Amino acid sequence: MARWYIIHAYSGFENKVRDSVIAEAERMGLSDFVEAVEVPVETVTEVKRGKKVQAERKFFPGYVLAKLTMSDDVYHLVKNTPKVTGFLGSSGKPQPISEAEAARILNSKEEAAARPKTEIRVDYEIGDQVKVLEGPFASFNGVVEELDFDKARVKVSVSIFGRATPVELDFEQVERMK
Repeated sequence: MARWYIIHAYSGFENKVRDSVIAEAERMGLSDFVEAVEVPVETVTEVKRGKKVQAERKFFPGYVLAKLTMSDDVYHLVKNTPKVTGFLGSSGKPQPISEAEAARILNSKEEAAARPKTEIRVDYEIGDQVKVLEGPFASFNGVVEELDFDKARVKVSVSIFGRATPVELDFEQVERMK
């Protein structure tokens, strides 16, 4: 009977591990024992260089979910895959997770795919020097005073006629100065 296991992999190599496990299972004739291999990700909106971009972010960096019918061959197949450090479990023994836990992780992945998260990440923070890209204050430089993620607005203190003036702008109207 196939059960869900969590494979620990090098961070940043989760997709490569997923592909390698599937390819190696086919090569060794163990495809029947490897039902599914998943890398849980979510879609987030980030602001980079003044533009909103959709990006995928891993729920659990460094981990891959696999539905396996565990045997010695399958264990060695996964364990000998490059960039895999082992299974999640005590004393080096693979410990399956419950079907409910796997469903929760995979459903949250599907929910995130169905509706992109409203989480917004920007490449500047309070106190950083930024340049205004557009609007009436275009080409002005200033310092970030506040970030309002709910409204996707940033408050920047710009110098107008030698006087610091707070200006509220959209996230994509400013970019961090190099």
